[in-house]
Amino acid sequence: MTFKRPARIGAAVLATGLLAATAAQAAPTINKGDNAWMMTSTVLVLLMTIPGLALFYGGLVRSKNMLSVLMQVFYCVCVAALIWAIYGYSLAFTGGSDFIGGLSKAFMAGITPDSAVGTFSVDANISELIYFCFQMTFAAITPALIVGAFAERMKFAAVALFVPLWLTLIYFPMAHMVWYWAGPDAISDAVKALAAAGDGAAKAAAQAKLDEVVADGGFIFKKGAIDFAGGTVVHINAGIAGLIGALMIGKRVGYGRELMAPHSLTMTMIGASLLWVGWFGFNAGSNLEANGGAALAMTNSFVATAAAALSWMFAEWIIKGHPSVLGALSGAVAGLVAVTPAAGFSGPMGAIVLGLVVGVACLFFCTVVKNALGYDDALDVFGVHCVGGIIGALGTGILVNPALGGTGIMDYTTGKIADYDFVAQMISQGWGVAITLLLSGIGSAILYKFVDVIVGLRVSVDEEREGLDIGEHTERAYNM
Repeated sequence: MTFKRPARIGAAVLATGLLAATAAQAAPTINKGDNAWMMTSTVLVLLMTIPGLALFYGGLVRSKNMLSVLMQVFYCVCVAALIWAIYGYSLAFTGGSDFIGGLSKAFMAGITPDSAVGTFSVDANISELIYFCFQMTFAAITPALIVGAFAERMKFAAVALFVPLWLTLIYFPMAHMVWYWAGPDAISDAVKALAAAGDGAAKAAAQAKLDEVVADGGFIFKKGAIDFAGGTVVHINAGIAGLIGALMIGKRVGYGRELMAPHSLTMTMIGASLLWVGWFGFNAGSNLEANGGAALAMTNSFVATAAAALSWMFAEWIIKGHPSVLGALSGAVAGLVAVTPAAGFSGPMGAIVLGLVVGVACLFFCTVVKNALGYDDALDVFGVHCVGGIIGALGTGILVNPALGGTGIMDYTTGKIADYDFVAQMISQGWGVAITLLLSGIGSAILYKFVDVIVGLRVSVDEEREGLDIGEHTERAYNM
């Protein structure tokens, strides 16, 4: 999911270094093994959302609202898939500006079974249709995460209007700013053209093209922020949008006075387990190639998750005197969130430390901070996804350091790992976090207000007391 940034160095060094690494390579070809891995990963990410996230969220609400949550999550997948095909992929992953792509691939123009996209290795491609579908699943799960924050009280009509607007105005620009770049093949071709140029005019033209290719990227990407699989684009993005929604819609009727316990932790356990399984497609699939990088992301997704689950469980055990199933499951999800941006950059020991930290931190936000401020984030979308995403995004800037077991950041202009600069990298990570919070926070508030004016955000008090399953969908999750 990530694109490792080229360092900013002189054109002469760029031309000399990359030419030596690429001169003997053949034209890009599609790797069938990578294709097979990416198709598998795409299906795994879909599994995360339906049924994984749907069951995880559904079990956490009261039984009278089970179907409403399932419907909202399922709707997000369906509407995101269509919007992605019509214009979303084009806006996210074509050139245009630093902040949004163009419409050159709207309605999937030019995307055929024979078209290819680059990975993170020069001259190694995968089928574009597979990449299209892989990225589609990310666009589908992100708004689905948001619905947990305002569960049990938002009109389905409001969800139906908010989600496509939010995808268009918030998600697609974020994906473009963080993940879009020209790719290693474009840089390689430009360097070869510059090296082969003969006279002064040809060299000037080739240099101009090289400069254009290096500059072709999203705003946050060019700031140097690294995000392997979506700490900013998915988790901080959805988490802050969820908090804004919870604040603007208001608390559930009876919140703080009535018991609002999960109706089926069994369902939540099943959902959380499916999330963990599917997350291997999310993280390891974001490597785009079936190689050691994918293996590292898979390993980190195991150990960080386990560490966070135990961290939350033991901290809760110490504080409350008992370990809870919900605490362990929530910790596991927090660990998955935090390791998402770091999965392909951190070493396994660093991932364990990240998991231990995020488990305790998210527990603190989901209990102490939430209770102190009194907001009703029904399923702790902010406390787990936004807070966990911020810790993961900033932690990635630390754990990528080769001295701490990280991979370092590949400099495609030299074919080597770039020198690590702690201050510079943390500033870059800060850019990613800050822009995500501002764009999604302010943008989501405007969209919620717009939706409220058009269709209204909240169901009536009577409908909320009766339950959204009957009030909104005239169905029951259980008929016994």
